[in-house]
Amino acid sequence: MAKTLIILFFATMLLGLPVAFTMGVAGISAIFLHGGLNPLVATQRMFAGIDSFPLMAVPFFILASELMNACGLTRALLRFANALVGHLRGGLGHVNVLVSMLFAGISGSALADAAGPSAIVMRMMREAGYEKNYAGALSAATATIGPIIPPSILAVIFAISTSGVTVAGLFLAGIVPGLLLGLSLAVANHIVSVRNDYRGRDQRASRSELAETTLAALPAIVMPAIILGGIVFGIFTPTEAGAVASAYALLLGVVRRAFTLQSLFGAFSRAAVVTSSVFLIIAMASIFAWLLTYLQIPQSLAAQIAAITDSRLGILFILAGFALVCGFFIDTLPALIILTPVLGPIAYSAGVDPLQFGMMLVLNLTIGMITPPVGPVLFVIATVGQLRLEGLSRAVLPLLFAELIVLLLVILVPGISTFVPTWLGFSN
Repeated sequence: MAKTLIILFFATMLLGLPVAFTMGVAGISAIFLHGGLNPLVATQRMFAGIDSFPLMAVPFFILASELMNACGLTRALLRFANALVGHLRGGLGHVNVLVSMLFAGISGSALADAAGPSAIVMRMMREAGYEKNYAGALSAATATIGPIIPPSILAVIFAISTSGVTVAGLFLAGIVPGLLLGLSLAVANHIVSVRNDYRGRDQRASRSELAETTLAALPAIVMPAIILGGIVFGIFTPTEAGAVASAYALLLGVVRRAFTLQSLFGAFSRAAVVTSSVFLIIAMASIFAWLLTYLQIPQSLAAQIAAITDSRLGILFILAGFALVCGFFIDTLPALIILTPVLGPIAYSAGVDPLQFGMMLVLNLTIGMITPPVGPVLFVIATVGQLRLEGLSRAVLPLLFAELIVLLLVILVPGISTFVPTWLGFSN
């Protein structure tokens, strides 16, 4: 059955089926062809995969992001970032990084960032004289900060796919890696800007401009603080935090009189479509992941890795390399659902902290979003910016190298992922 499952998965993928259907077709077909399992188990696993209270945070955070966009706060974040760092060498590149870090605290999604603020800054960079492929590559790379800095949709998915870790703990584990990711991309942008003589705005922002843009962006800036503060101080759960974020975004739009019936309908419609696609992937991937566990593939893989090394660090490097290769070919969300129950037990048995492993896996697969041949963020940027994927892939290489350095640090230094949740009492 294992061979049938894997062959059907890759065969349907090569045929170009959407990733949700590749997993569903492979899993259901394997069950029917071998006859050892009741076919009803497929329906049961699909329902069990989405029957989760913590998973309710996902549609709420998606809706909050759409409402923030609809009420114009994305533009306010852009003006604030430009006033703060726009005067530096490669100023618009730094604006791109900073806006993505700020927007990450709202959306938790790389694709939302790539299609929203990153796409806007990309156009600004091109108009300012930046090479078009570099502007697109930086926008794609900065979008990957979204799933790392809390609240993160991928963190929610990982937490419900494994034991020994909470959504709140993984949210907090992403703070330092997210900041390091932003810092590494800012350094890479500075080096590229010096080499290509990309300059910033002519004058540093005045105090009055800085105060004005800060005040305008403040409602969006404090949103991550409200979410994390409420979770840390026990005011609400991570799932309830999603509902609070949506209510907060809706209230802001009403107070600012930024909504029309058309914009509200559009925001709710887009959130519904994205949520439906996410839940469909989760349901289908649940069948596939359960079959992998049922067929004892994690145990077989663990035995093969143990034959290579019994070092905790060695095992972590092997798992990271395996996840990185998977990220080249499988979309991020289904890869996370499939790999978590497969690789997690191997890491935990080697003494790896679940928070460190979770952050390593999420960061690893997020980096895969800007690597061909799948690279969904690259495809979004290429479509929005009307760029050729080949040129975009070449331009993203130095930025990809910067992100891999952060991944290496997360692997080598457990405290990068575990310090903040341990300090705040959310360790395992």
